[in-house]
Amino acid sequence: SENWHRPQKEVRGLLALLVRYLRNDLPTLNEEGVSIRFIGSRYRLSPRIRRLFSKVEAVTAKNRGAKLILAVDYGGKWDITEAAKYFAERVANGSMSPEEITPELFEKHMSTDGLSSPDLCIRTGGDIRLSNFMLWQMAYTELYFSDVLWPDFDEHNLIKAFSDFSCRERRFGMRKAGIISVLKDESSVPI
Repeated sequence: SENWHRPQKEVRGLLALLVRYLRNDLPTLNEEGVSIRFIGSRYRLSPRIRRLFSKVEAVTAKNRGAKLILAVDYGGKWDITEAAKYFAERVANGSMSPEEITPELFEKHMSTDGLSSPDLCIRTGGDIRLSNFMLWQMAYTELYFSDVLWPDFDEHNLIKAFSDFSCRERRFGMRKAGIISVLKDESSVPI
């Protein structure tokens, strides 16, 4: 969503490029069984682009191959805020209580509902940050940073990222295997 702050000519060019690729590659992606889904707000997009997105999603909805998720006018803060608004309205009108809201239920009201959280996020171009991308969903995502710019990020770079990822131990908040707690009786620890 922050990309709207770029020069207008650049934004128009990026959207035109996306439209061109969707129109040109949709038949091939559909034949290969790829389902395409867009996440993000659509209100700033032209009616023509919104119709194209809806058509692409409808044409590929029943495909069971790879899933291609395109984030357009998406921001992690926006996604969390939209879900929070949904629950705030329900609590305000009395249709639910705050105690009923769980992380699992909250997640069902985000734009990524039904999608698995990413296992690996590859950030190219030398930036070492998430840039407001999938903040909720990346709670346990492994991060890989590369100085290589996206257009130059080739198969060799991808293999390097996958190799790095394959050496990591994913614990999802649990202790590392084999570590024994130093504190035998936590009740004796002064607070």
